[in-house]
Amino acid sequence: MMTLNLGHEPDADIMVRAAWLYHVGGMTQEEVARRLGVHRTRVVRLLSDAREKGLVSVTINHETIRDLEVEDTLTSRYGLDFCIATPRMGFELATDEPNLAAAQDMISRRAVGAAAANFLKGKLTGRGAVTVGVSWGRTLEQMALHLSGVQNSRACFVSLMGSLTRNSASNPFEVVQALAARTGGEAHFLPVPFIADTEADRAVFMSQRTVAEALALARSADVYMISVGELSDTAFLRKHGMLSASELRSVRAKGAVADSLGRLFNRNGAEVDHELTRRTLAVDFTELRGRDVVLAAAGLQKMAAVHSLLRTGVVRGLIIDGDTAYAVASGARNQ
Repeated sequence: MMTLNLGHEPDADIMVRAAWLYHVGGMTQEEVARRLGVHRTRVVRLLSDAREKGLVSVTINHETIRDLEVEDTLTSRYGLDFCIATPRMGFELATDEPNLAAAQDMISRRAVGAAAANFLKGKLTGRGAVTVGVSWGRTLEQMALHLSGVQNSRACFVSLMGSLTRNSASNPFEVVQALAARTGGEAHFLPVPFIADTEADRAVFMSQRTVAEALALARSADVYMISVGELSDTAFLRKHGMLSASELRSVRAKGAVADSLGRLFNRNGAEVDHELTRRTLAVDFTELRGRDVVLAAAGLQKMAAVHSLLRTGVVRGLIIDGDTAYAVASGARNQ
């Protein structure tokens, strides 16, 4: 099981989570310790402190209880090892107000980026060699921007897919570089485009020794930080010209609602075959099954996409904004 590794956080920040898992979630102290990535003696002390401070009586008296319930719903429904949901902002889907929707999405991405950075910090702190596979996207860009206070010269960040656009700060090359610069680690990237012009071109790219070496390193990663895209007119791929309007209509017609690592998925999490995916250069999504894969997702417009990717069974950890978490959890309860 993949743990949260919260040992670097102060007691006050994890006391509520430990109390909820123990008293409401029904976990043993040992199970709580494993889930949070801290020593059992610390869990015992935190539970004792929670009772002394009046945090625990018959119920847990803390405003974050609703967020923990949502996390537990998503963890149970999709068979996750963990879920981290940021506090709810009270956002609603603003499909008819693009400026408002964009502002809400930015706030959500920053919140999830900060939470993902904190999770990654726990994986990098006090450890030796760690290899992190990274996909692309604006949320993972925020993760890189928020990562601070940790140095690990033996950390290795490797892109899971080819570069997107030359000037985008959210392409894999820039994100892995930023993570390496902030930690003193190494950055490795796939020196190829994300989408080849033809399947024959893709085969040529994939046969290159440097590409094979980068993919081998990516397949050996200890943890994977990935994102998911929604297949809408405002999707990242569409806005950056990687997906034409006709291609978008075509993939939608086949039932695709989400994309990740160059693969398309329908609402049930099944992969959708399309000629576009046969031209993408990335680690094979199916090769991540059974690995420590963490999905970072932000924005209410990604509800269907998040549900789809969680249904694949590949994702083991979820870091998500509170509003989207609540929306996805509400849908899960009604299934």
